[in-house]
Amino acid sequence: AAAKKYDIEAWFPSYGEFKELVSCSNCLDYQSRAMDIRFGEKEDKAHVHMLNSTLCALTRTISCILENYQTPDGVRVPEVLVPFMGGKEFIEFTREEMVFKTQ
Repeated sequence: AAAKKYDIEAWFPSYGEFKELVSCSNCLDYQSRAMDIRFGEKEDKAHVHMLNSTLCALTRTISCILENYQTPDGVRVPEVLVPFMGGKEFIEFTREEMVFKTQ
């Protein structure tokens, strides 16, 4: 078991609940003892503490943004992401008109 664990969760309207995006656990020296990973000088070597962490689940993060910021015409870009989108504040949905051929 981890000594300390942090989870970052986000709201998913379609599920009506929060879901985990990132998890990080401090496992102290439990794992390093199994792998004999040490740090230090000769006699003073000690087992290191290790972290288990997932990167941000990108597809889940994008899904969360889309679910929370979509409109009938497109997706509002969250204010904190606007600088990373070249100043773009709204992404319009684009759809080519479907043409059906009749015989």
